[in-house]
Amino acid sequence: MSAKLTKTAYLTIHGHFYQPPRENPWTEMIELQPSAHPFHDWNERILIECYQPNTMAQIVDGHGRVLETVNNFRLLNFNIGPTLMAWLEKQAPIVYRYILEADQTSVREHSGHGNAIAQVYNHMILPLAQERDQRTQIRWGIADFKKRFRRDPEGMWLPETAANPRTLEILIEEGIHFTILAPAQAQRIRRIGSETWEDVSHGTVDPTRPYRFFHSQDRNRWMDLFFFDGPLSRDMSFGDLLFDAKKFLNRLIHAHRSDRHHPELVHVATDGETFGHHKAYGERVIAFLLHEEAERHGFKRTNYGEYLEKFPPQFEVQIKPGEGTSWSCAHGVARWKEDCGCHTGGHHGWNQKWRSPLREAVRFLEARLAEIYQRSAEILFKDPEVARDDSIDLILDRSTESRDRFFEKHSKKNFSGSERIEVLKLLEMERFAMLTETSCGWFFNDLSGIETVQILRYALHSIELAAGGGNPGLEEAFLAILGKAKSNVPEFRDGRGVWEKLVKPGKIVSIPGN
Repeated sequence: MSAKLTKTAYLTIHGHFYQPPRENPWTEMIELQPSAHPFHDWNERILIECYQPNTMAQIVDGHGRVLETVNNFRLLNFNIGPTLMAWLEKQAPIVYRYILEADQTSVREHSGHGNAIAQVYNHMILPLAQERDQRTQIRWGIADFKKRFRRDPEGMWLPETAANPRTLEILIEEGIHFTILAPAQAQRIRRIGSETWEDVSHGTVDPTRPYRFFHSQDRNRWMDLFFFDGPLSRDMSFGDLLFDAKKFLNRLIHAHRSDRHHPELVHVATDGETFGHHKAYGERVIAFLLHEEAERHGFKRTNYGEYLEKFPPQFEVQIKPGEGTSWSCAHGVARWKEDCGCHTGGHHGWNQKWRSPLREAVRFLEARLAEIYQRSAEILFKDPEVARDDSIDLILDRSTESRDRFFEKHSKKNFSGSERIEVLKLLEMERFAMLTETSCGWFFNDLSGIETVQILRYALHSIELAAGGGNPGLEEAFLAILGKAKSNVPEFRDGRGVWEKLVKPGKIVSIPGN
């Protein structure tokens, strides 16, 4: 039998729902992925195992009879990757509508604060990106959120929670009010107004309160940080808590401490796909826990925005300095640039030394493409960077009217139809350049994995778009670097082998006369 809280505490479970963009860059359709069998592809499989069940999670009795269905997105704090939302809108419109309706309901239930928060556009590891790309990714994530959820986002999820102090300052400058980090990312805390800091660099930050992070150049500018409960989140993600709602509830109750004098927020965070995909029927446990059990045992279900309005931070925090930290790499952000030892299993003797030359190749390509864009865009646009940021409008609305509005706002002159096509190709080149930095390309075990092949297809398409604009020679220069990446699979040998055998065959060549 579950215990009860000795005083009211607040409860939030956050789900980070995300899949890598999988579309073929030449067709914008997802190809057959045999590893997702019996489904066509991984998006479709996870839709059936996770996204759809979470919009109609079943609460059952001891005999397996369905007593009620619940939309978990009304109960969870959540973010959904913009590229995944675009896919859901087209391929699963009913699920997409239920998610949006759940957020609208949560706004009414939580004092005007919705459960949904925004996400950086294509899951780029921001601390490893140029500031120019960081800003565009944040601005695109905000624009996508506003278009879909019809409101401004209060918070923003950072891919892999990867952050350093400058990345958080950019979030502040772009109008984001809060984000969620792992406890080990905090460096030190102090009560606001105090001179004395407390070291929490070993993951000892109290996760039950929010913290204020001040801009280093202006203490009148700040954002708030939540550090999720690490042990609870790990057990939810990798243990057995999602097999037993009452066991989960007891762990949540034990995260509360009666000697804390502030209004406690017990909160955990994990990949949203845990609820049903990684943990079969996990969505049922979440539904039963949050809809039936939590408030009965003394918890007040809330979301981060509502909690902040009621209980602003009393402490400030500094996060760890340097290149960056994250929730899925014990070595900071090394997982996305070198063989740090983090991996997802794989075969004995495999290594991830390929990550360094892959990162080097992508950085080289992005720098060259940025030069090409700047040189061309200065002639075409009133402000090249503003035009690039606003090109998200062309992605979210591909109508003729949208293009007309874009060109009227940004063009230095009236373009002919053929000139417009060339301008759009230039903007697409920049979009695909950013897609090459999607984090999944470095996360797994080999250069030949489907996620890495995907970002290399984006690289090839961006190279082709650049060449079509009169900039040849990029492919060979890119491959000179990528060739230094050694695959663990003898068949592919290195980056050139992967490029020739897996990347280039994905290219769709138009047939003359069609």
